[in-house]
Amino acid sequence: MTRKLRSLFLLVFLGSSVLLAQGRSADADLIVYGATPSGIVTAYTAAKQGMKVILLEPGEHIGGMVTGGLSATDVAYFPIIGGYARKFFQEAAERYGIHGLNRLEYWNIEPHVGEEIFNRWLKESSVEVHLHARLKERGGVLRKGTHVLSIATEDGKIWRGKIFADCSYEGDLMAQAGVKYVVGREGMDTYNENLAGVREETPMHQFRWKISAYNDKGKLMPEVESAPMEPNGTGDKKVQSYNFRLILTEDPALKLPWTKPAGYDGSRFELLLKYAQQWREHIGKDPTFRDFVNPVSIPNHKADFNNQGAFSTDYLGKSWAYPDASYAERKKIWDDHMLYTQSFFYFLSSDPRVPKSLRDDANRWGRAKDEFTDNDNWPNQLYIREGRRMVGQYVMHQADLQTERTKPDSIAMGSYNSDSHNIQRVALKDGSARNEGDVQVHVKPYEIAFGTILPKADQTDNLLVPVCFSASHVAYSSVRMEPQYMMIGQAAGDTAWLSLKAGVPVDKINVAELQKVLHEQGAILHLSERSKEGPEPPK
Repeated sequence: MTRKLRSLFLLVFLGSSVLLAQGRSADADLIVYGATPSGIVTAYTAAKQGMKVILLEPGEHIGGMVTGGLSATDVAYFPIIGGYARKFFQEAAERYGIHGLNRLEYWNIEPHVGEEIFNRWLKESSVEVHLHARLKERGGVLRKGTHVLSIATEDGKIWRGKIFADCSYEGDLMAQAGVKYVVGREGMDTYNENLAGVREETPMHQFRWKISAYNDKGKLMPEVESAPMEPNGTGDKKVQSYNFRLILTEDPALKLPWTKPAGYDGSRFELLLKYAQQWREHIGKDPTFRDFVNPVSIPNHKADFNNQGAFSTDYLGKSWAYPDASYAERKKIWDDHMLYTQSFFYFLSSDPRVPKSLRDDANRWGRAKDEFTDNDNWPNQLYIREGRRMVGQYVMHQADLQTERTKPDSIAMGSYNSDSHNIQRVALKDGSARNEGDVQVHVKPYEIAFGTILPKADQTDNLLVPVCFSASHVAYSSVRMEPQYMMIGQAAGDTAWLSLKAGVPVDKINVAELQKVLHEQGAILHLSERSKEGPEPPK
């Protein structure tokens, strides 16, 4: 960087205090918005480097999905998970007497354990944490040119920082800062991706036989979209489905019975009922709970329950508006997802028309009494699998997962398969119901470029985006896993420190120095550096 540009960058820092108020300096070196796992690791990393860090969380809990129900950790090829992400899961495993991470199940933890570890980390590193600190819906970001000076929260407080990181699932700080982003799916031609856009043929999480989308009166059944499916490969503004990840138990001493939620309407599951009633005819045996949900064991007689099959906990078609919705609209979408989830489990466990084998199986399980104790034991975090995606200095796309897997400026690695949950349920021309949008394609370990967390230089110069990072829908579907968010957050925290130390914009730091620092912290940036604690890399 030239001396002239460096001087200009420093002058903007110095000028910010004059613009804000006489004699008032920045409240922190780094302001992190969103106490997701990525936000926590971003803040923790920067604080350990000696920065003064403030972490703002819009809600009342920290830890996002890791402490909000996603306890069956999406690790895939876990030897490439390093740094503070690996340290977190190792500390969690040690809570259960496990002193290694060489098996997939060792990465699974209880939500309350994760929250305890995260809270301890933040306290030990002297990160200043503020809950219920949601960005003002309008006018929440003050900028001078491309430089973010401060953000304002709904409680009227102003948070001044030298560097900012938007680590929220929603990307509201990024959006208000004027950073370009997209919502929805690119078409096949945008990045030459054959997995992009509408997916006409997808075998996974699909109806296992042809089933009518219409009832006996010829009326379209609930939970089926009335609009037709667009041609294969077409781009749109739709995002993959959200759900709540429940923590359930079979332990009679720990489980709670299913109860009828306020606003319950069993008729919304008309298609699910027809599917369950036809099961024996088509499959040759009675349906079980596991045919409609996916439980993965976690410690202490519990399981993390996820979507499974054609009609499950994913609430298809109801997430599309969430990314750009107002706060009030998001609350309605969130509450509607919770009602759907509560109704789904109550329906399967209580409706007399549901096959008895399925009802009995559902009633063997119940919410765990010791999780989410301030929310009637229902999860406190909606699984926002995909929302806004920044269009940054480097846009990851399908080739980065498959054929162009190495990056000279790598800041972390990924390995989870391309995994987009279904986006909609439609009626085909022949009248049958079909789910659309699912992507389940294997990938080999790949490297994540530094440019994916950087807004373009003409938009901001002191903002990092580790969660709503720059990627196509196809690429995001693989990288969007919590361990990757955490590792990317570690790189963001170190980037903030290097930027402040050198007095340069975040995109002008010395990348080789960043990689050196990350390596010293145990990060794994290339496959050759993989942890020996696990299997050989896939061929």
